[in-house]
Amino acid sequence: MKRTQKNLKRPLLALLAVLLLSVPLIFSGFPYAILICCFILLYVIAVSGLDIVFGYCGQISMGHAAFFAIGAYGSCLLHDYCGIPIMLTMVIAAVLAASVGAVIAYPASKLVFHFLSLATLSFGEIVYQIISHSPGGITNNFVGYYTESINFFGLTLDTYPRFYYYALGCAVLFLTAKQMLVNSQVGRAFIAIRENHHAADGMGVNVRKYKVIAFAVSAFYTAFAGAMYAHLVRYISPDTFMQKQSVMFLTMLLFGGTASLAGPICGVTVVMLLNELLRSAERYQMFIYGILLLAVIVLIPGGIYGTVEKAIKNVFRRKKEAAKDAAG
Repeated sequence: MKRTQKNLKRPLLALLAVLLLSVPLIFSGFPYAILICCFILLYVIAVSGLDIVFGYCGQISMGHAAFFAIGAYGSCLLHDYCGIPIMLTMVIAAVLAASVGAVIAYPASKLVFHFLSLATLSFGEIVYQIISHSPGGITNNFVGYYTESINFFGLTLDTYPRFYYYALGCAVLFLTAKQMLVNSQVGRAFIAIRENHHAADGMGVNVRKYKVIAFAVSAFYTAFAGAMYAHLVRYISPDTFMQKQSVMFLTMLLFGGTASLAGPICGVTVVMLLNELLRSAERYQMFIYGILLLAVIVLIPGGIYGTVEKAIKNVFRRKKEAAKDAAG
């Protein structure tokens, strides 16, 4: 069964790679579709970051829009006020967000369930208030902040196809790093904490240390995606980083499936396409997210990817059992 699955995965992955590389060509006459694909890729990075802390480490966060904002505003302000190249400011802003995430996680690591969600919710609101009522108006507050496109080693990513290939490369890099992390000793510690943090602590796992690492890595992912968003749109305002952004990240993750590589990809793609289909009902966005979350919890608790994966495994298991019965 495992050999059959591997044989199926290889051609599917090759087909997927060709399809992803061909997106700008397929939608060459429809630039808005390429823009949506750019959004999907950067949201995949952000939601994959949330999956590290929520799906693998079991720590709920309702304030990831704050890290998204730190990455966006941090990159823009560092470039404009310090003259640092954008490629570097994106990384610096993400490191800054990771540091903030570690500082927040250290005292919050003792909190669980709704107490932790309230703490992260409060952090998100604090960051929102800072960027909307900044000292000296450094962020332009509600007026919004204009910025520039990314300059990638002399190539300005000022068109959607150019940015798409850059975002695709970043997504592959971040997803590969995530997979390496969760398969490492650190990832195993995350899973042990998620399953039972008391048992993990009893086995010698430094629970607080690994919770801080999870939050820091998660913040880095989401902040880098925020910086990508800022330099793609070239305009940011506090409205983008309200609480509903955190809810959208969580919706995407739960809808696709937690603790998996493909779950965030599925969730982001489906929710983004639903957003476009329901754009005329924008005022009911939070209501729609609520329905999606309820549907996931009640109907498909494993998310889209988890449910499909389980169904495929059941099919292979039945075929194996049928083959054994026939041989017997």
